[in-house]
Amino acid sequence: MNDGPLIVQSDKTLLLEIDHERAQDCRKAIAPFAELERSPEHVHTYRLTPLGLWNARAAGHDAEMVVDTLLTYSRYAVPHSLLVDVAETMARYGRLRLEKHPVHGLVMASTDRPVLEEVLRAKKIQGMLGARLDDDTVAVHASERGNLKQALLKLGWPAEDFAGYVDGEAHPIDLDESDWSLRDYQRDAADSFWHGGSGVVVLPCGAGKTMVGAAAMAQARATTLILVTNTVSARQWKDELIKRTTLTEDEIGEYSGTVKEIRPVTIATYQVMTTRRKGIYSHLELLDARDWGLVVYDEVHLLPAPIFRMTANLQARRRIGLTATLVREDGREGDVFSLIGPKRYDAPWKDIESQGWIAPADCVEVRVSLPTDERIVYATSEPEERYRLASCTHQKVQVVRDLVAQHAGQPTLVIGQYIDQLDELADKLDAPVIKGETPVKERQRLFEAFRTGEIGMLVVSKVANFSIDLPSAEVAIQVSGSFGSRQEEAQRLGRLLRPKADGKSAHFYTVVSRDTVDADFAQNRQRFLAEQGYAYRIIDAEDLGLSGSTG
Repeated sequence: MNDGPLIVQSDKTLLLEIDHERAQDCRKAIAPFAELERSPEHVHTYRLTPLGLWNARAAGHDAEMVVDTLLTYSRYAVPHSLLVDVAETMARYGRLRLEKHPVHGLVMASTDRPVLEEVLRAKKIQGMLGARLDDDTVAVHASERGNLKQALLKLGWPAEDFAGYVDGEAHPIDLDESDWSLRDYQRDAADSFWHGGSGVVVLPCGAGKTMVGAAAMAQARATTLILVTNTVSARQWKDELIKRTTLTEDEIGEYSGTVKEIRPVTIATYQVMTTRRKGIYSHLELLDARDWGLVVYDEVHLLPAPIFRMTANLQARRRIGLTATLVREDGREGDVFSLIGPKRYDAPWKDIESQGWIAPADCVEVRVSLPTDERIVYATSEPEERYRLASCTHQKVQVVRDLVAQHAGQPTLVIGQYIDQLDELADKLDAPVIKGETPVKERQRLFEAFRTGEIGMLVVSKVANFSIDLPSAEVAIQVSGSFGSRQEEAQRLGRLLRPKADGKSAHFYTVVSRDTVDADFAQNRQRFLAEQGYAYRIIDAEDLGLSGSTG
């Protein structure tokens, strides 16, 4: 037994004692291969999963490194069966390989014939394969490259894809670093992607994922299709590319609900790509409109299902996914792994913060109590109504006003998802509100006014969760969210993390109704904060000297 902070259990759970002096080192060491499940005050629970281990393997970590990490930090003897299981799980990755063949085009080859025999008998993949070429090789229908990788992952034998990529139509793109320069981690991320050919880069919001995308484009020097979450994000990408690269405005097209331009670099929204008319995705023809050399997926954790289906047909194109978190609320992380590619680069938020590239954050949960009359309405309501009732209690309005007063003069975002609640807050705070029905031009005007300091506060719905660059924001107060979504927590915290000119910390408040599902969902969101190394405090509204805690 040694004095390590970690307890490794045979059911593949890892218990990390966070008050231990080596806890931070341990957390950083296990982050590449273990997923955080629960994060109460003193002991955090992680789990080893096949997908986590395969992602680590694809990122260049081997079983020896994982085993060594567990042995180094474990307080007790690590169960031998678990060490064997880690080694065997990671060894499954790459025993099947997709390769180019001079005659047959695409083939699946195996370094382990019994594995090949096993998967050949799986009904789901038989239609994807052609002739058996020899004992260790079978032809693959080129159009099934993505579907085959999905199916093999589900069978527990993830294939490593060495079949290569078409270069696509060449187009000159260089970084213009005359008044800025790529940060070391951004360069490392772009290089890791390029070396792997396709895959996902995980970086905090505010760490410059757009710059990683631009660096990848400069390496590809080819026509590029960029898929983004919304029109405001599309225009931000365009502005950044004009500013940071040799591309001109005429070379960049927008393909959205209002504009349909196809240029050497085309930025399309997920929404327009997934629009159906009479059951047909009419805009998918954009995928064949040019011989794309690179496809960039912004906020890859939000990919809609139809984008996965189209991505299955894009396996010969280089693909880079950019995200702050690989967590998907629909559990389709395996599809990201098999269709976009494995995780190629992941920088812990705290590492980027320690280098001064993102601001430190003070995360606080402020708890309020429902008044008696509201508690009775809540208790007697249908389960599907309870979250809205708990989220929209009027107790929160005064708490928000008091928090805003405490941070007077600091640029502040008030964030929620229920429009009636946001309208009421905007009225009480005398602040503009941005929601789904706000026209794109008006959104852009308000965001720009906030950036320049003309407006000191914005009330925003979830339309501002994604890809909105608001570097001046210092305070965020969230009053409601998407049922404890960890990915949403990443985006909302990320709105605050652009470095502050005077080195100030950001302040991230969540106002939560105690003894309700609102508090239950808040625990799930806190997992994300703990995962990234942020301490969060839970306080009563009364303890802040605030209103809203009695009733």
